Amino acid sequence: MPLHRSDLPAEVLAILRRGSVIPAHPLALDAARRFDPRRQRALTRYYLDAGAGGLAVGVHATQFAIREAGLYEPVLELAARTAREWARRPVVLIAGLSGRTAQAKREAQVALAHGYHAGMLSLAPMRGASTEELVAHCAAVAGEIPLVGFYLQTAVGGIALPAEFWRRFAALDNVVAIKIATFSRYSTLDVARGVVAARAEERVALYTGNDDHIVLDLVTPIAVKRGAEEVRVRIVGGLLGHWSVWTRRAVELHERVRAAVAADRVGEDLLALDARVTDCNAAFFDVAHDFAGCIPGCHEVLRRQGLLEGIWCLDPKETLSPGQAGEIERVCREHADLADDEFVRANLARWLA
Repeated sequence: MPLHRSDLPAEVLAILRRGSVIPAHPLALDAARRFDPRRQRALTRYYLDAGAGGLAVGVHATQFAIREAGLYEPVLELAARTAREWARRPVVLIAGLSGRTAQAKREAQVALAHGYHAGMLSLAPMRGASTEELVAHCAAVAGEIPLVGFYLQTAVGGIALPAEFWRRFAALDNVVAIKIATFSRYSTLDVARGVVAARAEERVALYTGNDDHIVLDLVTPIAVKRGAEEVRVRIVGGLLGHWSVWTRRAVELHERVRAAVAADRVGEDLLALDARVTDCNAAFFDVAHDFAGCIPGCHEVLRRQGLLEGIWCLDPKETLSPGQAGEIERVCREHADLADDEFVRANLARWLA
């Protein structure tokens, strides 16, 4: 039987709706570009001990090429097993889903078999499809597993999705959340408008994937008109490649934001932090070269901490861009208080054991 939204464990649904830190899980490889289970497991343990509320595996940060490399199921299985064995609390497990409808459904079935709660559906492979076709595709996959929508920025292969698509997507019964990763305020508003138009704002949790705007996404309410009514929605958490590094500090930031919002006391210091986090992201995600080094950039931060042995990607051409290492060195120096190096040093041997 497919797992439907109403069948999600109550504690998992509560974590999603309350808002959480969900790192986009990288892929650990050795110098021969072979899967490195020991370091992959260490990364998962790091995220769990850092306080992440969930893991997103098989997503863009994990490298879509794991499918062609035959690593999709092994990577998903190891993360889920490690989470079950290591964590003493509920953890939301989200699997990246890709491909046309038949492939995405097969991936959903693999994810369910390994205990994943939801699938985050990339629509990039559906380029050229009409809104009607996209909604039909999403509905078919939602018949297999609860869905997290994914609005991926066009700079790394995403497709433009209007507010009408998001209205129809949010109306699907088995949609539980949407990750907004367009790096655009206009597109972020399109998602919010669609969710409000579908009257799904209480049911569908909004997560930021706008790594250039993390803090402000979390602290700023979004006002949307529904007829004469003004509806305010909030982005409650983040499902982020940026949060695959310095994750302990990300958890502390998220907790700080939640407390400030609850007290209605979002101060200037918190608002100013947005620029510093974005400065770090510019280096990690290689904004200077249109995000070409975004995955190896995060790998480099993890390598510096000892969590990864190197920055290797499945594609040998995917590496740091010219000047990117220097930019990463700069932000690590200038924003050292945003790093969790001491936390990693204190626990690394245990995670690698």
